[in-house]
Amino acid sequence: MYTVSFTVRERHGENNMRRFRVKRVEDESGVSDTGLVAEGVEFDDGFVAMRWLSNKASVTIFANIKHLKDLHGHGGKTKVVWVDPDPLAHTEEEEETEKELDNPET
Repeated sequence: MYTVSFTVRERHGENNMRRFRVKRVEDESGVSDTGLVAEGVEFDDGFVAMRWLSNKASVTIFANIKHLKDLHGHGGKTKVVWVDPDPLAHTEEEEETEKELDNPET
């Protein structure tokens, strides 16, 4: 038996899922080639599902995007490219509002 620890993303809105593609710059193993090799989705809670785009396709579930990158990143030779923007990222306007709330003028 083993334990997996991970951080669950905080829900912020109704649809926080976002799609990504996995592009391999260099095929270290000689198995999956280079270019677009997989596609996936990050769910509201941070879990990730990834599907390999090969003639022997499979789907893998990860606790979060960091786990996927740790396992398949190969030191920067494979990149996760987001199709959709991060719905949890702050806009510049929100950041300015937060700064104003933190440092009100007296």
